[in-house]
Amino acid sequence: MTGSGEDEVLFHRQDRAGVITLNRPGALNALTLNMVRRMDRVLRDWAGDDAVERVIIQAAPGRAFCAGGDIRAIYDWGRAGDPDLLRFYFEEYRLNRLIKRYPKPYIAMIDGIVMGGGVGVSVHGSHRVVSSESLFAMPETGIGFFPDVGGSYFLPRCPGQSGLFLGLTGTRIKPADMLWAGIATHLVPSAGFDELTAELAGADDVEAVLAARRDTTDPTSNLSTVTDEIDEFFSGENLEAILHGLVASASEFGQKTAHALVSKSPTSLGVVFRQLTEGRALDFEACMKLEFRLVSRFVAGHDLYEGIRAVVIDKDGAPKWRPAKLEEVTPEAVAAYFAPLDEELTFIDLSELG
Repeated sequence: MTGSGEDEVLFHRQDRAGVITLNRPGALNALTLNMVRRMDRVLRDWAGDDAVERVIIQAAPGRAFCAGGDIRAIYDWGRAGDPDLLRFYFEEYRLNRLIKRYPKPYIAMIDGIVMGGGVGVSVHGSHRVVSSESLFAMPETGIGFFPDVGGSYFLPRCPGQSGLFLGLTGTRIKPADMLWAGIATHLVPSAGFDELTAELAGADDVEAVLAARRDTTDPTSNLSTVTDEIDEFFSGENLEAILHGLVASASEFGQKTAHALVSKSPTSLGVVFRQLTEGRALDFEACMKLEFRLVSRFVAGHDLYEGIRAVVIDKDGAPKWRPAKLEEVTPEAVAAYFAPLDEELTFIDLSELG
């Protein structure tokens, strides 16, 4: 993940725009430390360049916009005790915040899979344009991790309890769901999606271009059709109450969701419930600082590496979580993840750069 590969992410100027292209299609454009560093540097340069009126981020043709970070490399780093592991998250979270506070329109062209770190370089922009082939998830609890890259901020701000549902279960959702949840701002047909970047780069009025390209079929959001059930079950005062309600339910939704939850890391579930509950009342910067506390503890623990082993390395789909049951996750164990660090996450504002 520290390679200097200049071709992992590409930059060019097109009409009024600076264009970023994620260029690891064979790895589903998984983010590396090199990519994060180069994006940060170029975005800061473009922020002060009057010739760049807007930024567009896209992916090279393939199945994914960006499926997240390179978790195999994260596994190897962690097992080797490599300090670049926390350095990756430190710099990635700074990049997420730079995008959130970017002084110019930041247009994410999301075609295909977007998960984890890919969400972090898209959802915080001013415009999140999805195609009819897009697929979103924050599946981290399934690998013993948590929905980071700003998940503490944007998930609690989804309608009702839908963000908590998505963060705990890792449920995959489609473009209409992304639009309904506020994760996307615009939905356009897949046909002509690639040409849309060029049109947006030279447009006088970005909003007019996107409005003209809108998907007029108005697909129904499946997520919106179960919002009453989500709000009913996920309004429980604690995780145990949520799971109890789901298990006791006779509904298909309740049983399916209970089955999904019991397969996740119990520690992750306990931490994520508190993370997303607290995130509702925090500003973006506080959320990112909270997440750096959490990631510092997850990379020092057991479940993240066991989850990656089971899903990516051995692919046996049978992680051995520690502890193995939700009732064994104590409030004290969860609280330890949220404790202050000796070295907290800090930010550099654009105004501070010489």
